[in-house]
Amino acid sequence: MELRALKRSEIEQVWTIDRSEIIENIYVLLDGKLVLQPHYFDVPGWEDGEAEKYTPLLQASFDRGGQFFGFFDGDKVAGVGAVDTIWRGPKQELLQLTFLHVSNAYRGQRLGVRLFEHCKDVARDMGAKGLYVSAIPSENTVDFYRRLRCVVTETPDAELSALEPEDIPLECLFK
Repeated sequence: MELRALKRSEIEQVWTIDRSEIIENIYVLLDGKLVLQPHYFDVPGWEDGEAEKYTPLLQASFDRGGQFFGFFDGDKVAGVGAVDTIWRGPKQELLQLTFLHVSNAYRGQRLGVRLFEHCKDVARDMGAKGLYVSAIPSENTVDFYRRLRCVVTETPDAELSALEPEDIPLECLFK
């Protein structure tokens, strides 16, 4: 499995990632605290219109210097991570993890952890003090980030919260 930088022309390949999963619980934020609630979803893949909505945002991130990395199994995309260049957080010292997905068949191989750690290294090299993560509220996703030392941020980014109001705003500060 090869980890390498993506070219701009490869960004649309992120939509070939098999996002399917069964979600049984989601987190909601109540008074700044994570509360787990039962909520069943059978996610068959990307939602209709998601590629059309987010591809221009990912391309804009790439165009302003965002860094995109993928694990490739031959020519098949197994997982992708991306770091944007827009400063976030109250002190404007965090960079956003704009994308992190691993295809269903490749989960459980620590590709997500390796992508996250690589994105942390890239953000650190870009001068960031940490990563800002806007996580889908599924139990698996939020718990994944919490295992990687992400915590609920006290100051959610207004722009990102408006874009994805149900997402859980997290930050991972570098030590």
